[in-house]
Amino acid sequence: MNTFKTERFRDKQLGFVMYLIGEAIMFATLFATYFIYTPTAINPIPKEVFEARTVIISSVFLLTSSATIHYGEKAVEKGNHKGIWIGLLTTFLLSVGFIGMEAHEFQTYYKEGFTLTQNLFLSSFYILVGLHASHVLFGMGWMLVLAYQKNRIPFMNYAQKQNIFSYYWHFVDVVWIFIITLVYGPYLFY
Repeated sequence: MNTFKTERFRDKQLGFVMYLIGEAIMFATLFATYFIYTPTAINPIPKEVFEARTVIISSVFLLTSSATIHYGEKAVEKGNHKGIWIGLLTTFLLSVGFIGMEAHEFQTYYKEGFTLTQNLFLSSFYILVGLHASHVLFGMGWMLVLAYQKNRIPFMNYAQKQNIFSYYWHFVDVVWIFIITLVYGPYLFY
């Protein structure tokens, strides 16, 4: 890569890091809102709503996908095209599993009568976890675009795009770790 292209890629990386900082501030605001309203004076309380099995299975799906996208990153560095496909496909399938578990969780809560408007705890919970799920859905769409572009653009351009995507995917995983630790954890695992 020549100096101009290297500098241009560094600019893209810096721009994306700035975007992720904005996203982090948005999630921090939603976490703060959740803490202000949880637990609430009006039932239900989190311990009556959360189910450990769903949280554990969805966490396994999403956190494992961080390892598979890392595998894909390493494959890009080595120019291993088969490894790139394996990393991208397994990450996508694991994200499908995660979204399926999130949909199951929300559907179960809804059937049990725990709705968005029932109290402030549930409202802030659904907005925080739902926004995270929407980020995973966006990432799934991004992976489809990467798969489409894989053999249609120069490899160096593809490598940069996958590198930037990896930042996004690891960010989404880190936010989930905070959700497990700070939202579910105090009511399920302690």
